[in-house]
Amino acid sequence: MNNLPPILGSDNELADAMLVEKVCKDLQISNLIIHLFNSKEALDYLRHENNKKPFIVLAGLSTPEMDGFQFLSIVKSDDVLKKIPVVVLSGSDNDYDVDKCFELGASGYMVKPFEYNKMVEMIATVFNYWTLSQSPNKQQVALQNFSA
Repeated sequence: MNNLPPILGSDNELADAMLVEKVCKDLQISNLIIHLFNSKEALDYLRHENNKKPFIVLAGLSTPEMDGFQFLSIVKSDDVLKKIPVVVLSGSDNDYDVDKCFELGASGYMVKPFEYNKMVEMIATVFNYWTLSQSPNKQQVALQNFSA
């Protein structure tokens, strides 16, 4: 049984979710990927006491019911959830969006590339960083068989 903390993704684009899953598989990242199609569902998942907390959230910016800004604002003001790193993956390179996400406590902001190899490089960079970094919630970030 895989005992690693999951990766939580929230993005309303099915193609993007499938792409992240394929990239993680190709990079041999063994963590379970839990994908939810909007930020409200992601917040509900995070707040449910029986759900294993992810070591990272890959959040979309434009999701129905609750956008990424609202999600970040709520997560980063919650004493339990605020320690979970949230990296925004967005199609927007708008300065306002980037600045606002960091003001709200995002751990990172990455613009989704169009090319597959660039997406692999981007996801590898995110996980290399969080594999080497100390986790603020003292949760072990161990990615089995990870090789970038």
